Amino acid sequence: GVRRAEAAAAALPHHDTAFTAPSARCRGTAQALGLDAVVAAELGDLDVGRWRGRSLDEVGQEAPEEVAAWLSDPAAAPHGGESLLELVERIGAWLEAHRESPSPAAPPASAREGRLLAVVEPAVVRAALVHALGLPTPAFWRLDVAPLTATELSGRAGRWNLRCGYPLAGSAS
Repeated sequence: GVRRAEAAAAALPHHDTAFTAPSARCRGTAQALGLDAVVAAELGDLDVGRWRGRSLDEVGQEAPEEVAAWLSDPAAAPHGGESLLELVERIGAWLEAHRESPSPAAPPASAREGRLLAVVEPAVVRAALVHALGLPTPAFWRLDVAPLTATELSGRAGRWNLRCGYPLAGSAS
């Protein structure tokens, strides 16, 4: 994984500021990509509470009703962690705080950051897409995010535009 990230570094999109989620995996990937990334707690992975570190199959065998409720109700958090609605709200708030200003007359401080790059977990990318595209929250479960791919969101004029997850050159081997 580290070699793939190092090989992909040259293909990163232009950016002015880099962020990383606080997980060791994201911090390590950011480092392997050669980024001097700011750790942003708001970009942390979906908190699955007491299910952390366990596979969905494992939890599903132990608590099938709880898993079914979690997968079908975006407000449910039977694991004691964060619901999908809470995740989408948290990531959406981060995106909105970093959106480019629609009015050059009075840009917010975050607009002066220019183009941002964030190394995050797949669930964070999925939540960002749900928010940016105004998708129904259950669409979260239908979005796949491959490792070492770039998904670009640009926010101008009160809307988000999407360039879907393209592989970073050199990361395929």
